[in-house]
Amino acid sequence: MRSIDSMRLNPATWLVVTAVLLTKLASAQLDTPTTSSYLGFDRNAYPGDDNLKTLRQTFSFAGFWLNNPPGEAGNQWIGKRKAIEAAGFGFLVLFNGRLDANLKNVARATSLGKSDAQAAVTAARREGFPPRIVIFLDQEQGGRMLPEQKAYLYSWVDAVNAAGYRAGIYCSGIESPGSRIVTADDIRDNAGGRGIVYFVSKDACPPSPGCAFPKKPPSPAASGIRFADVWQFAQSPKRRDVAAGCPANYDPDGSCYPPGTSPRQALHVDVETASTPDPSQGSRP
Repeated sequence: MRSIDSMRLNPATWLVVTAVLLTKLASAQLDTPTTSSYLGFDRNAYPGDDNLKTLRQTFSFAGFWLNNPPGEAGNQWIGKRKAIEAAGFGFLVLFNGRLDANLKNVARATSLGKSDAQAAVTAARREGFPPRIVIFLDQEQGGRMLPEQKAYLYSWVDAVNAAGYRAGIYCSGIESPGSRIVTADDIRDNAGGRGIVYFVSKDACPPSPGCAFPKKPPSPAASGIRFADVWQFAQSPKRRDVAAGCPANYDPDGSCYPPGTSPRQALHVDVETASTPDPSQGSRP
């Protein structure tokens, strides 16, 4: 083995070697993949055309309901796809699913899953969304899914996928009280290899930052659900039992208001982060 002293290079050679190394380093940096996350919002009531510009200063995508949102007698989002897209938003397309009390049994749940999937696809087409978009089924109830709930979810997923769309599910990413069951895990573990895109809710702090709008949003995987594609980390109103440990960044009334708005506008939002500015791929090219 030669000594280090015997391997000395003259200055000209050093310049060539240095140039080659710098070129390789620059190339490696360009080839290194970078990941970004994007903020989005959802709310039951349409925010109004006049507020879209303000909201777009903070958010990259917006939730869009295809049917009546939870607890609502109507749907204000109908006919608003073009206005939202023109404002520069991507989409988080949502369909409100059934509660367990409506399902009754496995046979009825399976039938309802198929008919609700058809309703979701029909509504997406009517609103002008392109084929292959992701439609997220809103699963409001958490814990371990009962047999009829699983029958409903998976029949809905199968029918949406078969219709040329992509099925997603919105569900809890928090351990149920008194158990170690996480709804997102339970649904995925029993999905039988079905293609499902996951939108998880986890507003406990940590990992949630609370009602915050970071310039560099956390990744969905920072929720602790590694397979999450979208993470809802703040809800309006604040769930005081779940989010009690969050920073004092919610409004005193318990809601989360985005920058550029005031509580008087009642423009409270739920806040999400995703690895793409268009989680449903609902914007036309």
